[in-house]
Order: sequence, then C-alpha cells, then structure tokens
Amino acid sequence: MLEWIASNLSVIIICIVVFAIIIFDIIYLIRTKKKGKSLCGGNCSGCAMCGECHNQSPNKRSEPEITKNK
Repeated sequence: MLEWIASNLSVIIICIVVFAIIIFDIIYLIRTKKKGKSLCGGNCSGCAMCGECHNQSPNKRSEPEITKNK
C-alpha cells in the first residue's frame, strides 16, 4: 500500500489541489448568490437575457403607463 502511495504521490497531490480549487469555487459562487450579486459580469447590452437575470428595484422597473383619454 505504501509503495502504491509513493509511486502515485504526484497524482494524489494534483487531485487534492484540483479538488480544493473546485470546493473554493463552489463556496465563492454560493456566497455571491446569497449576497444577490450577478455572476455574469453585468454587461447586458449584448445579452440574450437582457435585464432578466438582475434584480431590479420596484421603482426602476419599467411598467407601462395607462393613460385615460378624457
């Protein structure tokens, strides 16, 4: 068993490092999502989902105005 660990030590270390990076990335994504921040970068001008992924406050939403003719 120790011979196998010694012969594969570099692979084991690389796997541990990659696994740690994945875990830290998942933790970062969860924390930013809980804070309500967007993960896309915020450049909505060329996005197909323009304005759909960001939270908008009620006073910033564009609602159609209903005008009555008198």
